[in-house]
Order: sequence, then structure tokens, then C-alpha cells
Amino acid sequence: MIHPRLRRAAAIIAAGSAAGALLVACGSEDRADVDYIVDARVASYNVNTVEGHADGAIMALSRVLPGFAIVGPDGQIMADRDVGRVTEESGRSLTLRYEFDKAAVYSDGKPMTCDALFLAATAMSGTTKGFDAATHAGYEDIERVDCKPGDKVATVVFKRGRDYGQWRELFGAGTLLPPQVVAQAAGVPNVVDPIRSGDKKAIAAIAKAWNTGFALKPGAPVDQKKFPSAGPYRIDSYTVDGGLKLLANDKWWGAAPTSDEITVWPRGTNGESALDGSRATVIDTGELALADKLSGAESATVPTDRTTEREPAPLAVTQLVFASKGIGADRTIRRALASCMPRDVLARRFGANGVTWNLRSASPADPLGPSLNVQYGRRYPRTDLARAKRLLADRADAKKTPPTVRIGYLAKSTENAAIVKTIGDSCRPAGLTVEDASSPESTVAGLGVEFDAVLMSDGSFAASSTASGFPEVFSLASGDPLNLSGFGSKQVTDAIGELAGTVSDSARLPLLRTIETAAWDELPTIPLFGTVRARESNKVTGVVPGLGSSGTGWNMDRWGTA
Repeated sequence: MIHPRLRRAAAIIAAGSAAGALLVACGSEDRADVDYIVDARVASYNVNTVEGHADGAIMALSRVLPGFAIVGPDGQIMADRDVGRVTEESGRSLTLRYEFDKAAVYSDGKPMTCDALFLAATAMSGTTKGFDAATHAGYEDIERVDCKPGDKVATVVFKRGRDYGQWRELFGAGTLLPPQVVAQAAGVPNVVDPIRSGDKKAIAAIAKAWNTGFALKPGAPVDQKKFPSAGPYRIDSYTVDGGLKLLANDKWWGAAPTSDEITVWPRGTNGESALDGSRATVIDTGELALADKLSGAESATVPTDRTTEREPAPLAVTQLVFASKGIGADRTIRRALASCMPRDVLARRFGANGVTWNLRSASPADPLGPSLNVQYGRRYPRTDLARAKRLLADRADAKKTPPTVRIGYLAKSTENAAIVKTIGDSCRPAGLTVEDASSPESTVAGLGVEFDAVLMSDGSFAASSTASGFPEVFSLASGDPLNLSGFGSKQVTDAIGELAGTVSDSARLPLLRTIETAAWDELPTIPLFGTVRARESNKVTGVVPGLGSSGTGWNMDRWGTA
């Protein structure tokens, strides 16, 4: 029997999708060929900053800013040979040759060159100050990038003994921001020379341009010179009522997109206006109530041109992430909350297959996940009010005002609101107050300020994760920006470093145990359940639901109208 939430969240795809790439879309003047509704927030063209990553903006932009790889439908890493090729070369350490396709060009006519790769490697390395990168995973292991400004080839050499096992994920979709835009904003002729020479003033200007120079806001004009595309689609306009309109990029050198126009409806736009049943629509969201409007679950009749597939094991885990300051930094409070919350009830009501998930470093789709999950299932499996009361009573300030934990998330989410209410109702008898601190404007910067803990799916408010589990496991690595809780453990950080260098399950197992044992002792986060998402479509061919961070939009250039 399919779990009720899985049934509602099943991938609903149009019949004949395999032929979708062969169809020519028939758009109209008053609407897009296809409307794509996502729960990502698109506030920047740069999906690599802390906020851009948490917002899940790559769901909308993976076919606007492609890279050497893309996260495919099962979360697997797929080479994108339209952009170029990557080959391993011999050397004392991992050495990779990146060669851009000769025809690869941005929509402003500027060629794609190694400058883009050099900028990405610098911004995400963690060794050059000023860049607000979401993670240093893999990039921190790079010793150098051999690149001459304007060249079509770059050689990436890794530090000796620091071979990154998941190197195929590096320089993927969204990472190769147009370096010419950054250079112009920073007032330098190119981004390579000043970084290489160590020009601090120029580097600071480059970092500022990379961090803040690509802001997008519904209603603000879209300057085509500021947002050149390297993919089959380019941004045309962005408004609340019109969504993020993508048009076919006439400078694209690969196979022409099936539909000339796709409108993405991120958070903050009127996406529900597209759910009238007569329009060609794709939806990928954690807001299952919204998905019901498209799937027909709110009515007696479900359209007959849809088929339903059972949701596979999810790649992401919904977690409660604590702040590194304030009441969230109090381990006793974290332990009391973990004791009084009904993790088993939450999993049955909101999780994949009704299973409580006890791991942060492995997902339900991981081959090692199910057996490890059982091993760690003894920690806080269900409500234990007596234990929560004892913990709270033993606090030094126990006689003061009863503690309140503010839980944040991106409103409006009926699912997350119900989760927070369930936790609050369960913990109130223990003397612990749980407050819903959600807001439509919530960002990860509010952790420890506006709220003490935040509900997220592997560090994102939208689609997240890959089949490998990287870079998400770095959320427990000391110093990595993905580590929102500020958790610090040399043992865990070392284990994550070793994990990044291996793909062997036998070698991974003891490392995963090291990570989880320490994380359960300190509780920087509380894993709850495998994340359930709705991935559905109406009157659209070529749709292949995407389980990873790129979402279902990973192949939007193959979508056509039925």
C-alpha cells in the first residue's frame, strides 16, 4: 500500500513523454508554452551563495546557466557535453582537463572560457576572503587552476592526498557565472589576473560583484547585459503576475529547446494563477496542498491524460537545524526538544513511507541508509515527556521563565505549519513552548536571530541533494558554510574529508557511523523523515521528474505541449 502522502506526491507525467523531445510546441501570445511552478525562491542569478543555495534557485536556472555537469532525474551526476568535456590526466594528484566547446558562448556573444571556471574555483575554495559561497566541498581540495584569460581550456590540479571522489559534481549547472559581468562590475579587465596576482582591492571588488551583483527581484527590469545565458533558455522578464519568463536563447549552440517559452513561477509570484486545468503546467514543490490543485485531488475527477508513478526513496531528509547562538545553542534544550517531540508521529504523517529517518549523512536512497537507520533508531524514537521534564528541571535557570524555542520556515507552508504545531502540542506538557516563527521572507540569516531552529530539507527550502549525498554531508564539517548550526568536531570533519575521497561502501560505513554517533551526541540537527515532494504535470510531454537539487526542470528544454 502506498503511503497517503506518497500517493498525493507521486510523479504525475503525461502519456507519451518519451517522444516529448520530438514534438514542436505550439505557444500562444498571451501565455507561455509551459508554466513551471516551483517552491524555490529566485532572488539571484547566483545559486552558489549561502542564500542562493538555501533558496533552491537552481531549480529555475539549471538550463539557463549550464555547467560541465547537471544533477539528473535520479540525483545522479550527468556530464553536460554541450558545455564541454572533462578528462582525467596523469599526475602526482588528481588532475582534470576542462575544455569548453568551441561554439560555447553566452547570449551576449562573449565566449565561454576558463575565466568562468577560474572564478568559480576561487569563489568556492574558502581560501580567498570575501566570497559568500554556500560550500567549499571539493573546491577547497584544489591546489591550482591553470588558466590563461580567454582560453577555452583549464587544467585543475588537486592537492596531493586530497583527491575529491565526487569531482564530477564540480563546476556543474549554475556555477559558471558570466565572468565578463563580474569583471565589468569590479572595474577590472578580467577576473583571472588580479586574483592570481593577489590584488586585494580588486579581489574585494570581484567578490562583492560575485556576491551581490546578480540580484533578481520580481518587478525589477531585467538587464540582458547583466544576465547573459549560456544555456538553451535566457531570462526575458520577471514579475509577480508574469513569473520568471524564459525564452529560447538564439545564441545556444546545442539542440534547440522544444518549447520557445517557459514561465517559471517561484515563491513570491502568482503561480497559482497557472493552475486552471487548461494550461500546460509542470509542478515541483514540497507544498502538497498546492499540488493537489493541479492533480485534481481537490475534485472528484482526475484528468485521464495523466499516469501516476510511486515515489522512489527520497534523496533528501527533512531536519530541524539549530542555531549556534541563543537558546538553540543550549544542548540541554536541544535534548529536551528531541525527547518531547513525536518523531514517529511526524514521520507517519509527513514522511516518506511513514519511516522515521535517523541519519543526516545518508538518505533513504543510499544503499547503506536503511540498515544504518535501524542502528540509530534508538535515539529519541518517540515522545518521552518524563525525560524532557528531567532535562529541563536540571537546567541552572530552571526556575526562571519556561524556555521557548522559535522554529522558522518559509511561510506559507501548510505542511511545515502542521509539523511545528504537532511538536508544540507534544512538548507543552513538558514545560517547553514551541513558537511558530515562520515568515514568507525567512532566510538562513535569520537562524539565531529571528528563530532558534529552522525546518529545512538538507540545507534547502526547496529541492535538494544528489544521489552521492554531496555536498550536503558538509553541513556537519567545521568551517563549511553549509554548516548552519556551527557544529564543530575534528573527528567528524576528518571523517567527512575521508568520505569525500572514497566511493566504496565498505570504506564509507565506519565513516558514516563516526559522523552520526557524534551528531546524535551533540544534536546540532534533528533528522525527522525522508522528504516528500510533489512532482506533477498536465498537458506537457518530455517531463521526467527530478529527485535532486535541479528538480524536475533538469530537462526543461525537452518539454513540449501535448
